[in-house]
Amino acid sequence: MFMSEENQGYQVVARRYRPQGFGELVGQHHVSQALSNAIATHRIGHAYLFTGARGVGKTSTARIFAKSLNCVHGPTPTPCNQCDACEHISVGDDVDVLEIDGASNRGIDEIRQLRQNASIKPSRSTFKIYIIDEVHMLTREAFNALLKTLEEPPAHVKFIFCTTEANKIPITILSRCQRYDFAGIDATSISQKLEQIAIAEKVTADAGVFELLARRAAGSMRDAQSLLEQLLSFAPEHIKLSDVHEMLGTADDQRIFRLLQSMLQGDTKSIFAELDQAAGEGVDYGILIEQMLGVFRDLMVVSGGADAKLLLFSAPGRFAELRETAKSFGIQRILAALQILDHSHNRMRFSTQERILLELALVRIAHLGEMQSLAALLEQIKTGQISFPQSPQAHPVKTIPRILNSEQVVLVEEKAADQHEKEVVFRAEQAPPLTAMDDGRATEIWRDAARELPGMMSMNAMSFHDVKFQAPNVFIVSFPVPAGTTISGSKTFCEKEQPKIAAALEKIVGEPVSIRFELATVGAPQRPAPQKNVKNDAQLKYKLLAELADHPMIQKARDIFGADLVEVEDR
Repeated sequence: MFMSEENQGYQVVARRYRPQGFGELVGQHHVSQALSNAIATHRIGHAYLFTGARGVGKTSTARIFAKSLNCVHGPTPTPCNQCDACEHISVGDDVDVLEIDGASNRGIDEIRQLRQNASIKPSRSTFKIYIIDEVHMLTREAFNALLKTLEEPPAHVKFIFCTTEANKIPITILSRCQRYDFAGIDATSISQKLEQIAIAEKVTADAGVFELLARRAAGSMRDAQSLLEQLLSFAPEHIKLSDVHEMLGTADDQRIFRLLQSMLQGDTKSIFAELDQAAGEGVDYGILIEQMLGVFRDLMVVSGGADAKLLLFSAPGRFAELRETAKSFGIQRILAALQILDHSHNRMRFSTQERILLELALVRIAHLGEMQSLAALLEQIKTGQISFPQSPQAHPVKTIPRILNSEQVVLVEEKAADQHEKEVVFRAEQAPPLTAMDDGRATEIWRDAARELPGMMSMNAMSFHDVKFQAPNVFIVSFPVPAGTTISGSKTFCEKEQPKIAAALEKIVGEPVSIRFELATVGAPQRPAPQKNVKNDAQLKYKLLAELADHPMIQKARDIFGADLVEVEDR
């Protein structure tokens, strides 16, 4: 079966609409301006490195630069594109502009051959130009063989290297080149270019088609043109948004926002229904979770106060809806959702159960609101200010004193909220004043203050021997030393940091204090701390633990995580 002459002469969109001059480059104004100025001022280097992501115009720029140097009217920033040299360079078969694939010509033998040919003058043009694509694929030996020629090439030789991974190129090569970094092309510029191509191809499209293709291309003009090429075959006269989603296997914006609302409301039934309907319409689960990652990224940006210009995966027309959704979710839920989606996306790459993993991720996000309430409860517990409905299973407790930390005595009371519900309220009261301080209490306060100190300061403060209190406000802290020794590293350290330690003590006791550091010989009798009523303390502790264990949010957390409450003893 033979192809017709018409099919044999067909060129894909990416080749037919390749830029032919610096003015036609999209999204790379900094590169085109710099190269044009270099030619205009006759400051042309001997080696250039073009680096950037795929499809952003590196090879096209290399050809334009080569035409600018070898045009019959050149060197000129505006090649004519009509002379014999320009025409041949545009299609990549000029005798004096050699395009080399670095992946298949990566060895030292190929580079030796290049060095030998470089000494031969160009056949018809001013310069012999070597364009080496994917230059990072060359071997170390090949790079070393190229060094001398690259540093001092013949006057008629120019090198242009193109790569997507500049980090793999030896520094000895990088230092001999002028480097130009090609940025990803913004979605607006890609969309405008696709619209121009569609007009030239006499094809119409629904509103939003080109914007959707541009967002899907993620900064690559070639990827966007390849997607448009597929659509031109799929819908040769008019392109509909449904055609794009069907071809790409993506979900439309309406489905994405319905899923967002279902997760926001905790409606897992709707989540399962939407995913099942999406499967019936040919939506790819791997692409759908990428879309969800993208929209949550945009929610994070909007939640941070950014405007519509910074949206990468959502249409600017939905900015107001995104802002309201972000406000409803809250930044903490958005961040947690991003982590869940990212983790699930990585797992889906190595699993055959994509649907289950996606359902799991979305349901977990739908229940993040409960976890946010739990986080708020834990924060209240830490601060000692808690108010929550009492569980029906909880036993009524009138008053339970318990020392949470050295500056607060917390009382748990039963307070009537209304005739149907009761509240358990934690009320914090100030610790006893310094006038009631004894050595045992001073030791406890010192330990609490030391725990609040950072790093090495905390370690040295906790290595004390004993703590005594001297009225009206003096803490006497001794540090252990072996017999016959008069120096303690911990004592010296604490003396240097005495203002910070005093501030930590003052924060706990609520009054200014003084500290005196002393040495205690190891083996000397330590002043015993006052005895506590261990039995009563234990009873109080377990009563409060029972109250917290019966709280609905604590029970929910235990069910979700399969965990139980344990007592952690400070040592």
